[in-house]
Amino acid sequence: MVSRPPTFCPDCGTRLETAAVDGRERERCPVCEDIVWHNPVPCASVAIVDRSRTEPRVLCVERGVPPGVGEWTLPGGHIEIGEEPAAAAARELEEETGVSVDPGALEILSASAMAPRDGKHVMTVHYVADRADADGEPLAGSDASAARFWSPAAFDASGETFRPVHERRFREAAAFFD
Repeated sequence: MVSRPPTFCPDCGTRLETAAVDGRERERCPVCEDIVWHNPVPCASVAIVDRSRTEPRVLCVERGVPPGVGEWTLPGGHIEIGEEPAAAAARELEEETGVSVDPGALEILSASAMAPRDGKHVMTVHYVADRADADGEPLAGSDASAARFWSPAAFDASGETFRPVHERRFREAAAFFD
């Protein structure tokens, strides 16, 4: 999915022009005089942290579909219309790993705006939860080709590749409950 700035007004079909609004370049309809906003896609992810071993491990998925096929990431995806971010994170977790967690058990880890990838702008709310609050065993589903728990040391030794923005969240999650 490529997210390009709009070209035509969605109401009257007139070609948009660029105008300075609130100190930024925006697309504006010269006929309707409305601003046609180009906003990021809202997403949510969740890091399930298993603290039952000496070194905490975080549940990750290997992407099986573009973008980023073969990269490891935290389970997550798009927030649906009318869906709360925590509910979206829990839904995406179950779809991608078979592991379920009550959205009420999630704590906010952080939020980030990813650099555009193939023209798509994404803003993600990242959550974290303890493995003790989750049910099920990891099994790749939906757009994942693998699902497993990684400790930072094991991941570093593996030679695998992490999605750049999510590697930082992975490491933050591993240390979250310290």
